[in-house]
Amino acid sequence: MAADRRTPLTRRLPRMTLLMAALGLAGAVHAQSLQEVYDAARGYDATYLAARAIADAAQYQLGQAEALNKPTLGVGASATRTETDPPNSVSRDRFGNTVTTAGLTASYALFNRSNSVTIEQARKNVEVAQSDLDTAEQDLIIRIATAYFDVLAAQDALSTSRANKAAIAEQLASAKRNFEVGTATITDTREAQARYDLATAQELAADNDLRVKGVTLDQLVGRVGVAPRPLATPVALPPVTPSTVDPWVNTGQDGHPAIRKARLGLDVARLEIDKAKAGRLPTVDLTGTFGAQRQTGTGLSYTGNVTNATAAVAVNMPIYSGGAITNRIRETVALEEKSRNDLDFARRSVEEGTKRAFFGVQSLQAQVQAYEAAEASSKLALEATQLGYKVGVRVNLDVLNAQTQLYTTQRDLAKARYDVLVNSLKLRQASGQLRPEDVTAINGLLAR
Repeated sequence: MAADRRTPLTRRLPRMTLLMAALGLAGAVHAQSLQEVYDAARGYDATYLAARAIADAAQYQLGQAEALNKPTLGVGASATRTETDPPNSVSRDRFGNTVTTAGLTASYALFNRSNSVTIEQARKNVEVAQSDLDTAEQDLIIRIATAYFDVLAAQDALSTSRANKAAIAEQLASAKRNFEVGTATITDTREAQARYDLATAQELAADNDLRVKGVTLDQLVGRVGVAPRPLATPVALPPVTPSTVDPWVNTGQDGHPAIRKARLGLDVARLEIDKAKAGRLPTVDLTGTFGAQRQTGTGLSYTGNVTNATAAVAVNMPIYSGGAITNRIRETVALEEKSRNDLDFARRSVEEGTKRAFFGVQSLQAQVQAYEAAEASSKLALEATQLGYKVGVRVNLDVLNAQTQLYTTQRDLAKARYDVLVNSLKLRQASGQLRPEDVTAINGLLAR
């Protein structure tokens, strides 16, 4: 009678695995790589494009500041008509004249310390905007990679849910047949039915999660129905290099955008002190005019054209400002101290974030190895449980539990692999080393 308790799951499990792999490869034919998705997002994502526009605007602000140390030239013209109506005692009619003037004016700052400091600050602000752009690009890489692998994880979760449901359906059918022939109790059927209903609910939840994750990815790239490519099989995750945390921390102290921005903020604060002190210094300006004047009319001592030219050097020296300059200097000194503390905080935050990210990736890699071992053990346990069920030493619930454990392990293994890839990018971001080339490296792990 033991032959009636056989289940076809052992024979169908390899076919299920092949079917899932075939479906994944079929989808990969028309799927988009991580590099393609990232390139599309760089031209669509509003946050990144806004940061790039700010970086462009900083260049134009620098041009405006540099104009302070360049001469200015202007042209002006005017025409004035004067009518005079003499009193009755004057024996002559009304007379008038017209004066037409045209000329050029020029000025040049020979010495103005405040202008020089303003220009230097504008140059620093260009670098600040570039560091913000680097931060925005790194953030875009992380958001794209997270959304991309979230969709793949959701696809794997849905696939394992469906495979688990199919296996439970076969076990349910087997329990019903065994109950009909009297080799099993109704308990086996009810347990299988309950597990099947639960698997159906889990499948619906996984399907909805996949739809939500897909919407997030579509929104980032401005497309509909983006289909990520799965990882190439066999999966070979790259190791973390360097393998110790100190090189990651030391490298981040120099190139991290947050530290660069804080350091530039300190430089700008120091320049602001110089600008405040410049309020006590004199300013020297060179001015010049060249013009022509034409007078016509009656009652003039001279009628005709007159040209004139002037050149002057103006020196302005502040004497007393009511304490405004002194208090401005004190304010900028206090703000410099704030910027110095901001730089210290940025360094400490980068160091802490890098260590957290490094240990997180190490932990995830260990989890992947553990899940791989658990997957192999779960397959062996399922086969042993099925054999025990055939010979009557195991019950249907044991088989159901073994099936669920296997598919849960496979789902968690896939998710852990994706987490390793995403968190390796986060590690590079935390240490300030994340570049678009890292996307290309991850892209090489995907199926072609």
